[in-house]
Amino acid sequence: MTTDAGKSEASSAPRFNSRERMILFLLLGSGFMLSVDFSILNVALPEVGAGVGLGLSGLPWITSAYALPAAGFALLFGRMGDLFGRRRLFIIGLALLGAASLLGGFAQNPEVLLAARALQGFATAMAIPASLSLLTSTFAEGAQRDRVLGLNGALLSGGFTVGALVGGVLVSLLSWRAAFFINVPVAVVILAFTPSLIKESSVPDRVKLDVPGAVTAAGGLLAVIYAVIETNIYAAVIGVVLLASFWMIELRSPAPLAPVRILKRPTVKWGNYAGLVVFSMGTAMIFLMTLYLQNVLDYSPLITGLVFGVPGLAAMVAGVIAGRSIGRHGSRKVLAVGMSVQGLAIVPLIFLGTDRVALAIVIPALFIAFFGHVTSIVAYTVTGTSGLPNEEQGLATGMTAMTQQVAVTIGIPILSTVAATQAVELDGLHLALIVNVAVTLASVVLVWLGLRARGADAPAAVVPLPGQADEALARPLD
Repeated sequence: MTTDAGKSEASSAPRFNSRERMILFLLLGSGFMLSVDFSILNVALPEVGAGVGLGLSGLPWITSAYALPAAGFALLFGRMGDLFGRRRLFIIGLALLGAASLLGGFAQNPEVLLAARALQGFATAMAIPASLSLLTSTFAEGAQRDRVLGLNGALLSGGFTVGALVGGVLVSLLSWRAAFFINVPVAVVILAFTPSLIKESSVPDRVKLDVPGAVTAAGGLLAVIYAVIETNIYAAVIGVVLLASFWMIELRSPAPLAPVRILKRPTVKWGNYAGLVVFSMGTAMIFLMTLYLQNVLDYSPLITGLVFGVPGLAAMVAGVIAGRSIGRHGSRKVLAVGMSVQGLAIVPLIFLGTDRVALAIVIPALFIAFFGHVTSIVAYTVTGTSGLPNEEQGLATGMTAMTQQVAVTIGIPILSTVAATQAVELDGLHLALIVNVAVTLASVVLVWLGLRARGADAPAAVVPLPGQADEALARPLD
């Protein structure tokens, strides 16, 4: 027998019509494809390097050539979507991704390969903010958008996991070139349907791009990220100076790239800080545990992939749960709980030894950590993009995309440096994990207090869904 509460909950559940489902398929599919591709190429790095004659010392640049533009230009392209059209930028990004993937797949030398990876990074900086802002502007803020961003978080996590699981098999059966070519047909399908399904966003009558702000923001981010990757103090100083200049320019610009009033919003500021911690510490934890499983416990890469893959796939459910929980409890509470779970789940890993029985602790801990990680991804995305008008959604999603790309780039180098301070590898891994937990849990307190200032713990309002007159044709996504 259905209770009145059950009927009320069912009636308020987000519903999507046929067109909205197709939009979800296209936009979420593009993000899933990008995360799968990133993960596959990480698995295939040795084969890719050998295929084009790139030495061991040059392998990190296969990742860095992608990460630098992906992180450095996400904010700029996110704002350009607001000013010149999000659908237009999304289409350009997907077309560039397809072309860059073809170039990478046919590469015969390191120069062409690294150029292709850099172009893929530019494509990602265009496509991810544009697709996210199209999602946030298409689906009303409240329960509907929370559920959509929950699905996005689940697929983002699932893409990384699927890529890690199938990457080795794909490269072994075919070639490392398949890691590039797999993007092309997916990009073509998305490009074929996007113009007819997704409407172009409205753009201001008078468009003026803040060129000084764009130059200093992109240059500063590139310099800081390069400084972390290469441990270059000069690049760090240049990056800080450029970012300080960017802030001063935005204070005085009549048409700023990123208005300071938005950057100062607690939801934007603390939401993106939380995302930086969640992604950097999560990525670093996976790297540290990979070293532990392969170097300390002497497991093969295949077993290591399975150890991460099974909990990772199971944790995808967290994305759906998080989207619904935010509507009931508010993004502040869900974000704090998710980050706490991610941090506390790592604590048992600090005490692992050299006995293979440790696997009985590793797998449950990873499952819980991934569950908290995915929950936090959804909550920080909702937090960082909420309460802003439609014309500024590109900027908001550009910041969340930038935060993600910067975090996944800097997390591993920072905690690797911490681990390298110890003479014994296992001791170094333990110390780095301790720092990981400390940073995550301390950040929970900061985020909780920072978001409290504006009542960010209020549950998200359920906004009337568009197209309710056509409710007879609308069905739940699940």
